[in-house]
Amino acid sequence: MESDLKASEVAAGAVVGEKFCSQAERELTVRKTSIFFYGDGFAAYDHATGDLVFRVDTYARSGSPAFADRQILLMDPSGDPILTLRRKWPSLHQRWEAFLGERQEGQRPLFAVRRSSIFGSDRSGFVVEADSNGYRIEGCFAKRCCRVIYEGCSGGGGGAAVVAEIKRKVDTLSHVMFGRDVFSLCLHPHCDSAFAMGLVVVLDQITGEESEEEEEQVDSPIAEAAC
Repeated sequence: MESDLKASEVAAGAVVGEKFCSQAERELTVRKTSIFFYGDGFAAYDHATGDLVFRVDTYARSGSPAFADRQILLMDPSGDPILTLRRKWPSLHQRWEAFLGERQEGQRPLFAVRRSSIFGSDRSGFVVEADSNGYRIEGCFAKRCCRVIYEGCSGGGGGAAVVAEIKRKVDTLSHVMFGRDVFSLCLHPHCDSAFAMGLVVVLDQITGEESEEEEEQVDSPIAEAAC
């Protein structure tokens, strides 16, 4: 069972940089910039102010080996690169690596994301490696219902804490649920927002085909409410 971690411990989990960590809870509204294909880019806005926070311009889907060397840039509102996201080939676990800024040859990855397993029910989970810090992702990104859990430093023991959640977005006035091309990224205090947004982009790439299958099915109001 997860236990609360001290704020200082969670803050130590900052991956991209302390400037992306807020002491207060924060919600980003994430919108896919194309509704025709999965993996076509994102724009993330601050829910409270409406300001653009992150952007990922249109990019081609990377499920094919033809895009093995294609790199995806997570950028700030001005277009300056924050992270370079790149799939590692070959990789049975669909491993993705993230590099600070615009990737240079020989640069070490800042963090990596991979499936927990390629078989069975564990295939829906993900492991995130960020130097000595460990994270895991539970839930279903295709349904926009998952959470990022910080597990502390390697070998440090202790508990775990949810640091970010991906949820279906509901209009506060009409109480109508948006489609899956618009969703919420809820950041708990001290969560690295650039790191969390990088995870969103990677999850979209890995689970793109699964998302297409989900969209072909009729949503269950009961299931969505439980999420």
